[in-house]
Amino acid sequence: MTSSYSRWRKSTRSGPQADCVEVAVRDDGLMVGVRDSKAVTGVVVSFTSQQWVSFLGQVKRGAIRRP
Repeated sequence: MTSSYSRWRKSTRSGPQADCVEVAVRDDGLMVGVRDSKAVTGVVVSFTSQQWVSFLGQVKRGAIRRP
C-alpha cells in the first residue's frame, strides 16, 4: 500500500503575500508533510511525528526563526 497526504491545510501563520505553507498528516498517520502552497505538485518535506513535535517546540521557544 502506498500512503499519501490527502488532507492539506494552510498554516495559520501564512502571510498575506502568498508566503504560505501547507501541512498534512500522511494517511497512515506515521509522517507529517509540509509543502509550498504555490507548488502543490512540487516537493513535500516529510517529518516523523516525533521530528514534527520537536520542530514545533523549537519554533515556539524561539530557537528557530524566519530569516
